[in-house]
Amino acid sequence: MLMTILSFVFVTALIGFISYLKTKDEEHSAQGYFLAGRGLSGVVIGFSMVLTSLSTEQLIGTNASAYVSNFSIMAWTVQSVIPLCVLALYLLPRYLKGGFTTIPEFFEARYDRQTRQMMSFLFMVGYTFILIPGALYSGAIAFSQMFDIPGLFNISFNMSIWVIVWLIGIIGGIYAIFGGLKAVAVSDTLNGLALIIGGAMIPFFALKYLGDGSILDGVTKITTTHYDKLNAWGAATDPVPWTTIFTGIMIVNFFYWATNQAIIQRALGAKSLAEGQKGILIAGVFLLTLPFMLNLPGLVSFHIFGNSLNNIDLAYPTLVREVLPKPLLGFFTACLFGAILSTFNSFLNSAATLFCYDFYKPIFKKNISDDDLIRVAKISGTVIAIISMIIAPMLQSGSDGLFLLLKRFAGFFNIPIIALVAVGFLNKTINGLAARITVIAHVTLYFSLVWIFKINLNFVHVMGGLFVFDIILMVILGSFMKRKIPYELPKENKSHVDLSNWKYAIPVSYILMLGLAYVYTILSKVGLAGGNSLTVINVVYFTLAAGGVFIIMKSRSSVKNNVNENDQVSLEKNNI
Repeated sequence: MLMTILSFVFVTALIGFISYLKTKDEEHSAQGYFLAGRGLSGVVIGFSMVLTSLSTEQLIGTNASAYVSNFSIMAWTVQSVIPLCVLALYLLPRYLKGGFTTIPEFFEARYDRQTRQMMSFLFMVGYTFILIPGALYSGAIAFSQMFDIPGLFNISFNMSIWVIVWLIGIIGGIYAIFGGLKAVAVSDTLNGLALIIGGAMIPFFALKYLGDGSILDGVTKITTTHYDKLNAWGAATDPVPWTTIFTGIMIVNFFYWATNQAIIQRALGAKSLAEGQKGILIAGVFLLTLPFMLNLPGLVSFHIFGNSLNNIDLAYPTLVREVLPKPLLGFFTACLFGAILSTFNSFLNSAATLFCYDFYKPIFKKNISDDDLIRVAKISGTVIAIISMIIAPMLQSGSDGLFLLLKRFAGFFNIPIIALVAVGFLNKTINGLAARITVIAHVTLYFSLVWIFKINLNFVHVMGGLFVFDIILMVILGSFMKRKIPYELPKENKSHVDLSNWKYAIPVSYILMLGLAYVYTILSKVGLAGGNSLTVINVVYFTLAAGGVFIIMKSRSSVKNNVNENDQVSLEKNNI
């Protein structure tokens, strides 16, 4: 135990020290504190985006679902490559050109000030009462189980959760509140590298444990017994029925990856559009591999422990404690601690950014200095952190598993936000009053349907249905609630960064979309979940990948040659 604790402290302290050296001079301006001075590289953006999303909430919650059911829960993660491609190719150029610091700034430009503040309030409520507490609670569960904190200190499980939540909150708060976005992003990059190594160790040692020392024997066991649990296409009775893939999950993923302030803030801090696109698509590549970390351990846990675990959220931490060699437990715990800090830090930094730019500065002190604004951010971040730390232990009362519990609560704010963004870009005349009425109607209906009437319909379908309702209501209201002047995207570049596209953005996006289809094919009845060989599937998808990239690159080359020829003709005419 002593070696475990020492290795944990060493790795955590090393990452913190390197982050300090990289960022100690970066918070003297508001742009440096909130957007890292718009100087983030693609690699930093990619790792930071992934690690922000890859919290212990996911490590514990999705593995718990795989333990009790199948791989259908992965729809919440791998399907995210679709909104990431849309973000990289369509939305990010517009966000950067508009010079936005927060996503609600777009709501003000498109609708009005009141709409901006309403949406900022929704973001802050979601972060403070749902997302940050979820990260803290899931982290506390992991630490309590892996270190056996109740037995070690002779306290109750409930008390151990309270203690660990506050320890994580205090340490994470120091990172986020006193370091700003770049401190968060740099530590995320380092933690991301560590987490990839640490997260990959668990399936490796779990399969080795299951196969009595042989990884191949472990793979054989999960692909020949209970192989139906490898199915990513959930039945109606599963936590994620396959029909929800095309309704609410798709919309929620668009919210999370294309409009969520905590995620988008990294891309908004890019040194150029090309670096932002590169980082976003790097995140997409990593997301396609997540079932290996987020689902496979839960499946192996089922093969090892059967139905003996009383709380499904204990499947992952119990497996880690069982299969991981003790000398590596400290390193892995440090990796896990990094994931907890990343999510906590990111949402806390974003919540403070929203409060400063969308409430304090426009309402109380429009001409506030950078130093004063940073001071306000630190105070507001501290208050938000304390509230979240009080709420986090209360999540123990949830009965459906942590991951789905948080997703259900998130339906209050994520659907109306993505609806307003979609209408905002696709329509130029609907005004702010129509948007605000729609948000109020959504919150009222969602609460009524899911909690009061408790309709016999998966909450994800309710989200999908309400998204359509939100759009229709806005269009109807917008027929007589119109802006005086139709909205137009700014013509000048307000961010002052290079807006040239990354030349590989389109082919990489194509590979990502094809990769998504491939993952769903092999994890289906025609693939592993049916006990079938993958040879034909692999050949088909490899051919599609190679052929598609060749065609895309060939067409890009032809377009470039045509442009060069036209430029040459124009030059010759001018010379004549």
